[in-house]
Amino acid sequence: MVNLTHDSRFDYNIITRWISAGERVLDLGCGDGQLLAHLASERQVKGYGIERDVQHVINCIANGINVLQIDLEQGLAGFEDAQFDHVIMSLSLQAVHNTDGILSEMLRVGREAVVSFPNFGYWRHRVSIAEGHMPVSDILPYEWYNTPNVRFFTMADFELLCQKRGIKVLERVAFDEDREITTDPNNYASVAIYRLGRG
Repeated sequence: MVNLTHDSRFDYNIITRWISAGERVLDLGCGDGQLLAHLASERQVKGYGIERDVQHVINCIANGINVLQIDLEQGLAGFEDAQFDHVIMSLSLQAVHNTDGILSEMLRVGREAVVSFPNFGYWRHRVSIAEGHMPVSDILPYEWYNTPNVRFFTMADFELLCQKRGIKVLERVAFDEDREITTDPNNYASVAIYRLGRG
């Protein structure tokens, strides 16, 4: 996972842009509920969070966020088909083992899905690996031995998976820090945000 403060979460603006007022939103791996609080303030969404970490669940409750303590690796069996307008997984997809399954579940219970993740194809990460070390940065703040990340993939890898699974990429925005990258984002963007639909 990625630990960024609300002030540095440039992806919030993009996600907010994709959400309409009053939508039903499910936030997977919601942390302390900052994104849901932001969407409730900006778009008056009816939101629920899913979080495994006990302390994050306690923080969500303290912040007035509706939250359920669920292990995402087990899927979203407790939710009905198309129960939500958007299902969001912000900067957490790389931390789940069942990547295929969770993407399928997101698009089962939601009309659309929004995912953001660190792009391991980013040129600075490539330089670190070429120099013999796993990358450590603001977007990847952990060392190799204590990282919660279990999947290391690039934007190109993700788009190929979507193509293979019949998932539509409706929109894509890529960033390096807080600057949008439009030229060769698989190489020059450190973070990618996707709006996805069913094939």
